[in-house]
Amino acid sequence: PPLPPAPPADTLPPARTSISGAALLDLRSRTSARLQAVSVVNEQVVWASGTGGAFAVTTNGGASWRSGVVAGADSLEFRDVQGVDDKTAYLLSSGNGTRSRIYKTTDAGQNWQIQFINRTPEAFYDCFAFWDAESGIAFSDNVNGVFPVLATRDGGLDWHFLSEPGSETPSPVPAATAGEGAFAASGTCVATLGKEAAYIATGAGTRSRLLFTPDRGRTWVSYDTPVSQGTNTTGHTSIAFQDERTGLVVGGDIGSATSGGIRVALTADGGRRWTEGGQPTFPGAVYGAAWVPGSRGTVVAVGPGGASLSRDEGRTWAPLDSLAYWSVAFAGPKAGWMVGPGGRITKVSF
Repeated sequence: PPLPPAPPADTLPPARTSISGAALLDLRSRTSARLQAVSVVNEQVVWASGTGGAFAVTTNGGASWRSGVVAGADSLEFRDVQGVDDKTAYLLSSGNGTRSRIYKTTDAGQNWQIQFINRTPEAFYDCFAFWDAESGIAFSDNVNGVFPVLATRDGGLDWHFLSEPGSETPSPVPAATAGEGAFAASGTCVATLGKEAAYIATGAGTRSRLLFTPDRGRTWVSYDTPVSQGTNTTGHTSIAFQDERTGLVVGGDIGSATSGGIRVALTADGGRRWTEGGQPTFPGAVYGAAWVPGSRGTVVAVGPGGASLSRDEGRTWAPLDSLAYWSVAFAGPKAGWMVGPGGRITKVSF
């Protein structure tokens, strides 16, 4: 069928000016769902997803959005989204058992095909990430000490297990510590690097770690960071890299709106060693973070307590916004998007 036309450009209020000097434009998403993930294809095409089976897409840089609910999925929470182009995107829903699923559209969201339904009652898929339009990896909380990890190389026609609980084949992924899983906060607990590498940022339980594969899941190692951890509500929530050496991981205590502790850790060697970063200006846990392409050293962190901006690779932070956000992504200095509750989408320009 022909693609539905994009809605006409909305009449929007003037942009707000942040203390840090950024312009913040409050957009009309045409959904009231809590938006928990955002994926930027380029400066014009952006996908978002959230609760109640909701998704939203813009093809004109946020001037207007088309939103919808995936058929048969109105009870699901789409905690992650990966946009490929203006017609193609993947969605991951989180929840125990069959509530964890992967969908794909190739017609701009008119129709969604189910690619994967989780059949392990104890599994809970948190995030996925892609190396390219056809190849990706998805991660679940542990089941009896084993992390279920999926991968695809054919655009999702086959999501196969790299690590499967109960399998006679030993898992290549390091065994989970007690209670260790991940937080499906912003869809960014998994990050791909280059053409082969990927990081998974774990949380909860007695120990939180970074799981690293240099070869699309064939082999793995784990690394420690100083981010606050050791309870069921603490650990990493999001990991992001500016390049193959410079990155940061964020988190904190998702169970406390005012918690401090160490919420940012930095790496300059591709993730092998991590040091404590600066403190974002808002209270509570950091849910998501994203680097700004084309603006060296600039990174934005968001959470229910607000948003902060760093221009020195996470060492110091300045206030960006006081509204609640779950996730953030950028195409460049003039085109970033933060998403949150009530269908909130805010465009950020520096």
